[in-house]
Amino acid sequence: MPYTAATQDQLLAIRVNAGIEELAQSEKFAAAEPDMVEAIVEGIGQFAAGEWAPLNRQGDLEGAKLENGVVRLPEGFAQGYHAYVEQGWNAISGPTEFGGQGLPFTLSCNVLENLGTANMAFNLLPMLSVGAIEALEHHGSKELQDKYLPRLVSGEWSGTMNLTEPQAGSDVGALRSTAVPIEDGEHAGKYRIKGQKIYITWGEHELSGNIIHLVLARLPDAPEGSRGISLFIVPKYHVKADGSLGPKNDLRCVSIEHKLGINASPTCVMSYGDNGDCIGELVGAPNRGLAAMFTMMNNARINVGNQGVQIGERATQQALEYARDRVQSARAGSPDRAPVAIIEHPDVRRMLLRMKALTEGARALLYYTAGQVDRGTLGNAEAAARGEVLTPLIKAWGTDAGIEVASLGVQIHGGMGFIEETGAAQHWRDSRIAPIYEGTNGIQAADLVTRKLGMDDGQAMMALIADIASGAAKEPALHALASECATIAEWMRSEASLDDRLAGSVPFCTMLAVATAGWQLVLQLRAIEAGTAPALAIAKKASVRFFLDRIVPEAIGLRAGAMAGGAGLYEISTEQLLG
Repeated sequence: MPYTAATQDQLLAIRVNAGIEELAQSEKFAAAEPDMVEAIVEGIGQFAAGEWAPLNRQGDLEGAKLENGVVRLPEGFAQGYHAYVEQGWNAISGPTEFGGQGLPFTLSCNVLENLGTANMAFNLLPMLSVGAIEALEHHGSKELQDKYLPRLVSGEWSGTMNLTEPQAGSDVGALRSTAVPIEDGEHAGKYRIKGQKIYITWGEHELSGNIIHLVLARLPDAPEGSRGISLFIVPKYHVKADGSLGPKNDLRCVSIEHKLGINASPTCVMSYGDNGDCIGELVGAPNRGLAAMFTMMNNARINVGNQGVQIGERATQQALEYARDRVQSARAGSPDRAPVAIIEHPDVRRMLLRMKALTEGARALLYYTAGQVDRGTLGNAEAAARGEVLTPLIKAWGTDAGIEVASLGVQIHGGMGFIEETGAAQHWRDSRIAPIYEGTNGIQAADLVTRKLGMDDGQAMMALIADIASGAAKEPALHALASECATIAEWMRSEASLDDRLAGSVPFCTMLAVATAGWQLVLQLRAIEAGTAPALAIAKKASVRFFLDRIVPEAIGLRAGAMAGGAGLYEISTEQLLG
């Protein structure tokens, strides 16, 4: 099916939800003027549709392959990546002192949205590089920044994050990789890294000139648990003093995983120091690696939420095309018994509008979150706190919405959706990893009801809910949802045990995310009624009303689960549960 960038809806969300014009009034983001913003959104949309989208199906069918220690990608991927670098898309929000354009994170999100909608598996490569840049910008020494950031920012080199080990998944503190200081010789002051990491996305490939691995490991005599983790740069190729590449480091890709989806993204098992000569450089302070890595992970969580928008948009476009062209059965109750396109049948129309409403709601939440992050970058502490509260919402609910939309896309195709040739199944398969990435959605919900609930003595979350309620004054269902969110938040803070909070965390996370997305969609609708984006007026009114009248009331119904408490989960023992 053809793919067309959702440029107009993206521009609407960037203007209304992110507030790009307000951001451009700052000195730091002054270049983000309307003409520049439109040129970027239109340009990356055209690039993604023309260069990366045609590789999506081929990438799914052929996948990445490990041959003699080298990861091979299908034909066209190398050219597609080089074109991406040459046109400067990787540098959009990179620091200007290292060759970046210094534009808002909001626009970096838009680049990733378009690339990921065109080709989700391929888009994971630049997404991880953005995170590596973020970590080094905030925690790397000037020497490390000068050495690595210019080529990471340009995209000439790519980046990865290495956390997970076979025995240490979500419990990162259980990792066993080691880093031993080197006291003499050419690598004096650096560290010998040894260990194995799993699930390393784009851990090995030939598309970029070097791969800069960010690796968590333990120093000798480091404290147990997460307090004893340090972060190291481990390049695929050593970098000489003049910036040129030296010999290959002692690291290798042992294997690549055979996955449910994202087949063109090599998910690698990486081994460091098999020969005792893997060299790494410390990033930040010893035993403070997790803090540095979480800088990388925080925006990565927003970018994973973006993946829900991406796959939702692609699945929705394909479902709309199929429903328009597939003719079957007469419209129920119609005196004309001639068969009609299935888009005319009520239940298919319901599914299509649901796909559209969920995707646009997730997009509105995405750009609202990105705009708050940008304001935090400008020094607005209140916006920074709100961005932290919003991050688990877009990551968890955004990716859950992506799965639902992709699944509905399969349903609309009927039996043909279950047949691989149509491509509808690929969207669902690709979507399924996103709720697992960067801390599972259960972990995001747990973060929401523990750390985020308590931020600023609860004021960060309660201020968000109050703003939603104020903005929903003329929308009774949305106002009621905001009121329920306030009630649950207060109960969790004042009465609920930790088990109670965690047991209700996922439904509460969904409720708050739907409330925030609904509020942001209302703002879009008001902007359209005031004359913004007239081309979207009719369709936007329909999708927003569907969201407010059907999806919001569903979320209100989650209150019982959010406040059910934890006791009922343990009324039977583990042995009894196992049968």
